[in-house]
Amino acid sequence: MASQVERPPTREKHTVSPADVFGVRKQTVAGRTLGPALRPADLRDAARLAAHAEELGYDGIWTAEAGHDPYLPAAVAATATDHLSIGTNIAVAFPRSPLVHAQIAWDLQAASRGRFILGLGTQVKGHNERRYSTPWTAPGPRLREMIQLIRHIWDVWQNGTKPSFQGKYYQFSLMTPFFAPAPLEWPHIPIYIAGVNPYMCRLTGELGDGFHLHPFHSMKYVRETVIPNLEAGLAKAGRKRGDVALATTAFVIMGKDRDEIERAKGPVRQQISFYASTRTYIGVLEAHGWGETCYRLNEKAAKGDWGGMASLITDEMLDVYAVEGTYDEIPGLLKKKYGGTMDRLGFYTAMRPGDDTLWSRLIAACR
Repeated sequence: MASQVERPPTREKHTVSPADVFGVRKQTVAGRTLGPALRPADLRDAARLAAHAEELGYDGIWTAEAGHDPYLPAAVAATATDHLSIGTNIAVAFPRSPLVHAQIAWDLQAASRGRFILGLGTQVKGHNERRYSTPWTAPGPRLREMIQLIRHIWDVWQNGTKPSFQGKYYQFSLMTPFFAPAPLEWPHIPIYIAGVNPYMCRLTGELGDGFHLHPFHSMKYVRETVIPNLEAGLAKAGRKRGDVALATTAFVIMGKDRDEIERAKGPVRQQISFYASTRTYIGVLEAHGWGETCYRLNEKAAKGDWGGMASLITDEMLDVYAVEGTYDEIPGLLKKKYGGTMDRLGFYTAMRPGDDTLWSRLIAACR
């Protein structure tokens, strides 16, 4: 076994909750925190876009592992903003080791002065094996162990705890002073778990600081599957609902009039069809009697018929999985749909400067 790591004098252990840090306690609609996606095609744009989001009145921003690394824009945003929370939604868990996630998160927490949220998701079997060259083994139990180890690593760095983790998937028994970062003034880094299915909901209740509800969701599915399983996990761990923040991004179809709204439906149909083609998410469709659509979409995806997939998403489905209205109507519709349930809400759209007056008004009205 490794010996006790020599550390500089440690600070008193902090017991600050993520809700205290980010203001994301279980809230009424008026207190909801809002955040857009930060997905710059060019990393040089990340600072400008993040600062712009802060100026518009957003409370936080999320980066994603969709074509680009999620951590790099978070690092840029951390040094370009003052009060925005900055989180990953999500970083794919298994292609990186627990130490890699832990170290990047530690540095981002330092750079942001305590504003970082580590959002992790498993992705699905095909992408892990065929895109990331990463073995696929029991994703739920493996993510559970990864989160436990990440927190153990942070404890080693913050408090000089002896490195001693031995699990089924990961082990950690060595940390020398040369490779150990200094303790942080903000040692509590919230971990959000992304998911759709019951296991991840229960795991979040047991271990998570927050739950990244997949943007492909319905409130019926949330009420019947997500909340009961989240509460089961909370009960198992002896925790309360206020210990976990529920976060999601909403598909929003909006415009100044019906013509603009109709034109805005196309991209949303396309994105929903992509998610709905994944058999892992079939439960979201089955909750409404549309399970067969998943198989039809999956067949089209296998043939590369991406354009044809959108035609299977009906207006009735858009009514369930998206929010549709004029700019003036959208805030009220979002409050009606998510009020009393979600703690953090974002628009499923990338952050791009545009009509600042319109967006500032929308953000203010959604609070």
